[in-house]
Amino acid sequence: MLPATLTHTLSPGLLWLWPGTMGVLTLFGLLSALLGQQGLWLVLSWGSLSIPLITTAACLVRAWSRPSSKGGLS
Repeated sequence: MLPATLTHTLSPGLLWLWPGTMGVLTLFGLLSALLGQQGLWLVLSWGSLSIPLITTAACLVRAWSRPSSKGGLS
């Protein structure tokens, strides 16, 4: 029997919400770093590029700390 999380399907809008948000944040951060070299643009570029990086690191730590389906830590 499948777990409850696998029995329902998500709409494409909900499925791509977070990857799209991370992509837009990354694009905004890269463009703001390229076009604005000082002041508020620098702060915005650092902030918008840090959020996807922190999110990725948190997801990796969470995945590595869970036991794998084959036994032991993954």
